[in-house]
Amino acid sequence: MRYEIRVEGHMSETLAKAFPELEYVLMSGQTVLFGSVVDEAQLFGLLARCQSLGLRVLEMRQTPE
Repeated sequence: MRYEIRVEGHMSETLAKAFPELEYVLMSGQTVLFGSVVDEAQLFGLLARCQSLGLRVLEMRQTPE
């Protein structure tokens, strides 16, 4: 499954390295993390990582393969 997670603000390159399994792009005051997610456990782990880093998740959605 592929997912896209939009967070508020532009993440620094250093902060983006906390998500080595995802690619990212900066756009319009947001950072979009995207990539393959193996299962729900990994997805919840990514969201927990966002929370622990103080990132505000604006949107999360599954995208077509």
